[in-house]
Amino acid sequence: MARARVPTAADLGLMQGTPPAGDALVTLSNWQDPPFNRWGFQHVRDLIPTARIARGDGPARRLLRAEHDLSRATVRAAGRKLRLDRFCEETYTDGLLVLHRGRVIHERYENGMTPSTTHLLMSVSKSITATVTGILVGRGLLSPDDLVTTHVPELEGTSFEGCTARHLLDMRAGTRFDEDYANVHADVRVYEQIYLWRPRVNRRLPATITDYYGTLGNAGPHGGPFDYRSILTDLLGWVVERASGVRFADLISRELWAPMGAEFGAEVTVDAHGHAMADGGICCTLRDLARFGQLMLDDGRRGRHQLVPRAWIRDTLEPDDDTAAAFTASTDARELPRGAYYRNKWWVVDPSGPIYMGSGINGQTVLIHGPAEVVVAKLSTWPVAWELGYSIRTRTALVDLAEQVADGRL
Repeated sequence: MARARVPTAADLGLMQGTPPAGDALVTLSNWQDPPFNRWGFQHVRDLIPTARIARGDGPARRLLRAEHDLSRATVRAAGRKLRLDRFCEETYTDGLLVLHRGRVIHERYENGMTPSTTHLLMSVSKSITATVTGILVGRGLLSPDDLVTTHVPELEGTSFEGCTARHLLDMRAGTRFDEDYANVHADVRVYEQIYLWRPRVNRRLPATITDYYGTLGNAGPHGGPFDYRSILTDLLGWVVERASGVRFADLISRELWAPMGAEFGAEVTVDAHGHAMADGGICCTLRDLARFGQLMLDDGRRGRHQLVPRAWIRDTLEPDDDTAAAFTASTDARELPRGAYYRNKWWVVDPSGPIYMGSGINGQTVLIHGPAEVVVAKLSTWPVAWELGYSIRTRTALVDLAEQVADGRL
């Protein structure tokens, strides 16, 4: 198969953002940075090894269409009123799709993206990983109370002694791991060298991610405060592989991608030994991200088939008081309304709605708005990994858009 041509800075000048001077290429060193990420997020497999997530042989879930031109619609984004097309431009949108009662209300692509283009999901991958975890829990292959070492005995005697799958799911392990995206020396950037997301400059790093876990220490006891650390989802990916006896990419395909009726195959980045980056390496099309959101809106059902256990979705939306309190005490609580929390790798904005979302750096989002019967999928290339203003603007605008669609105002 022919590989896509790697664009130069001059090519990127045609995209949103200002390229640096010269004729620099998109490389492993810069593909996550602006303006190069505008190409890189749609061409991950041209830069990094990936494993295929097959869509299976069955028919794709049909998306009925009842489209409106919403470009000139006005949304409220963090107190500002903006036309939707202006909001999309300001938040570096590559694709936006709105489903109402399973019908496509609005679908748009920017920055060269098409319906068949896969795009990096970043941490929306965490929500997919946890959903497959819930399927295994429903099958009796795994319990949230299981010790990590029950499934991965290689970690006996390490800092993960006493850590449970629940601690990984809710970001409450005691693991010391710096998630400062802006710091190239932070753990979250250094371990990308193992995952082949960056050139290897630290020769002391282990060759594989599975060897890396044993090098980590703890900052506190397992089961303590909420603290967002991507490495915990990668370890969860190893746990579900062991619990199922199936490689991560094939597990996603078998338990989720094929049964939900994905239209296209997806992929996940892997290290040099084939270990998947479960926390942020999944790439898929905009429509299939929306299909995933619709499955969750439909309480885990596709037609007559219950794919995701209802009990797992209830567990996500009706957690114990300890989970909510652990989140409320964290700095992340400032971004969301009072009463919001993090559970099973979903950001629950309003459990009574329910309104909840999968979210990834640089603006990846899938919003499930229960009262509005709306799913919004948005793929983006913010020029920064994470920034509070971009995050709040995106969430409030998409919630407002969903509510306007449901009310018939658009």
